[in-house]
Formats: sequence, structure tokens, C-alpha cells
Amino acid sequence: MQDIPRIRAARWTDKGPVAALIADALHPSTLAEWLVPDPQQRRRILADVLEIWVEHAMFYGDIHITDDLSAATVGFHRYRPIPPPANYPDRLTNAAGPHAHRFDILDQTLTGQRPTEPHYHLAFLAVAARAQRTRRGSGIFNHHRSRLDRIDLPSWTATTSESQHLYTVTGTSPDRRSRCPTAR
Repeated sequence: MQDIPRIRAARWTDKGPVAALIADALHPSTLAEWLVPDPQQRRRILADVLEIWVEHAMFYGDIHITDDLSAATVGFHRYRPIPPPANYPDRLTNAAGPHAHRFDILDQTLTGQRPTEPHYHLAFLAVAARAQRTRRGSGIFNHHRSRLDRIDLPSWTATTSESQHLYTVTGTSPDRRSRCPTAR
């Protein structure tokens, strides 16, 4: 059995690698295929858009990563409404080009499902392909849960159908389970 690397808060210099890690993990999903149908452009566009959100989480949330950058969580502290990323419409258009409208649809859908009461929004949990089945996903998720348990703040996340299992096999008791609707 492999040991899980140390988990730490991300630094500003980690934002590009974290966005790339999430893009790689999201790339084969049906959601990513819908967002960017062209597989040749998908990874780059996803990474560019995700870097906007990773940067935003550094101001309005937190990012935790394993020391080897094989797993990450990105989340937002939603004690009250938070503004969108700086210059988001222009930055999204620059990052996603003709696919920007699909990212807008996803943003609107998630905003409509997200609770309005104070909560922690787990936006992304990603594990590198090379680290699959090494307990890194459950390790970083358990780290996330233990942090939230200490402050007794409810958590919310939307998942793709491909990753739903991560949130149900970690031993979360039904009375403490985060709301995990499936994003399609």
C-alpha cells in the first residue's frame, strides 16, 4: 500500500499546475466533451478556464494539494455571495473562445443548484491519472472533510457521473454527507 503524500495549502505558483491537474482529470468526462467537443483543443481550453477559477479560489476560498501535485481540492467559502472572477466575461472569452457560451451555461446551471445559505463549496477534487487507485482521492477528500468538521460548516459540491463514487465510498455518514447532485 502506498503512503499518501503530505497535503498542504497551495501557493500562488501552484495555480497553473493545479489547473492542469484538474483539466487532465476532467478531460475524458462527458461534461468536458460537451464543454469542448474538439479533443485536440479540450485540455488547453479546460486548463485556461480552470486557471481563472483556481486563481479566484485563492482569494475567496482555498486550495489543498498533495506535495507531489497528484491530487487537489479547490473550494470557495460561501459565507455570503462572492463576486465573479475579475474581468470574467473577457477572460472566459479569451480562454474558451467559441466555447465560452457552454461554460456560461454550466456556470448558470451550477449557480441555480447551489445552496443560498452559508456553506463551503467544493468546486473541484482531482487526482492525476498516474495516481489513480493509490488512495489519494479518498485521502485528500478526508482531509477536506476533517477541516470542515472542525468548523462545522456544511459543504456542497456538484459532481460528474464519472466521479460520483468518490463521494459515496469515503465513509461519510448519511447525516453528515455533503449534498452531491450529479451535474450533467
